[in-house]
Amino acid sequence: MEFSANDIAGLLGGEVEGDGSVKVNNVSKIDQGVPGTLAFLANPAYTKYIYTTKASVVLVNRDFKPENELPCTLIRVDDAYASIAKLLNYYEQSKPKKVGIEQPSYISESASVGEQAYIGAFAYVGEKATVGNNVKIYPNVYIGDGATIGDDTILYAGVKIYAGCKVGKGCILHAGVVVGADGFGFAPTADGSYDKIAQVGNVEIKDDVEIGANTTIDCATMGSTVINEGVKIDNLVQIAHNVEVGKNTVIVAQVGVAGSAKIGENCMIGGQVGIAGHIRIGNNVKIGAQSGISNNVKDNSSLWGTPAFGYRDFMKSYAVFKNLPQLRSDVIELGQKLKEQEGTGE
Repeated sequence: MEFSANDIAGLLGGEVEGDGSVKVNNVSKIDQGVPGTLAFLANPAYTKYIYTTKASVVLVNRDFKPENELPCTLIRVDDAYASIAKLLNYYEQSKPKKVGIEQPSYISESASVGEQAYIGAFAYVGEKATVGNNVKIYPNVYIGDGATIGDDTILYAGVKIYAGCKVGKGCILHAGVVVGADGFGFAPTADGSYDKIAQVGNVEIKDDVEIGANTTIDCATMGSTVINEGVKIDNLVQIAHNVEVGKNTVIVAQVGVAGSAKIGENCMIGGQVGIAGHIRIGNNVKIGAQSGISNNVKDNSSLWGTPAFGYRDFMKSYAVFKNLPQLRSDVIELGQKLKEQEGTGE
């Protein structure tokens, strides 16, 4: 599909600067642009590339002021980053959608499958499971007995939804996601062994949630592990039993959240963060990468470090402890000078 700069500007409510008839059929990064593609400039760090890019059209913010002659047509918009996101979503939605049931696959006679659904080869839909309208289930997906998949949700290849778990509307679960495996619950015995504690709860994933590849969300011991509306979870994240994640929270790769932790709304949790069990993290909290959270966190906090503490305090401390080797040398040298002075009686 080809679109002119004028077409794209019309879609985005933008203003063309240059040749409005130039056409593009793909997108590219501004530093890797090729003729016939559209790029965007949102990060000032990439400004230098706009003067050399080979992309035919570049989206820029309305207040962008070039310092040199440009080799491309500009489309000025209110927010270049939001505009490229809108274009990419528009392109994705224009792709042909798969519909129908491929064979071999298994769908229980007691299961319910909505209209315009797609079920790929080797998928399994268990007894009394419910699959909504326009759901896309790719090959090798397992949906357990009594599980529910909401309208317009996509389950990519190899996703496993255990019995009784619920996935809301408009969700995207990427390859290898496991929802509802047993929580890590074992009772120590007198002889030092462990008795398994049956995990009889489920997982509830609300609407508009996206979960990255190979992330695992364990079922509750009792009740539900809950992922609320609008949550975005990256690849390789572990969410333990009875955890609750608040609306619109973002969790980056390799985070581990221990059992019964409660995370508030609109939080941002960086990569490889560890969160202890049975604690509460408030709303609007930001946690830097590789931090360890072992205590409750108040609303609107920004934390970093292990154990994590205030971001500003951490940066002040970091400015000191990265210089500890030199400080140690200075202290030793100062001590030697003091001894010399004492020896001379000065």
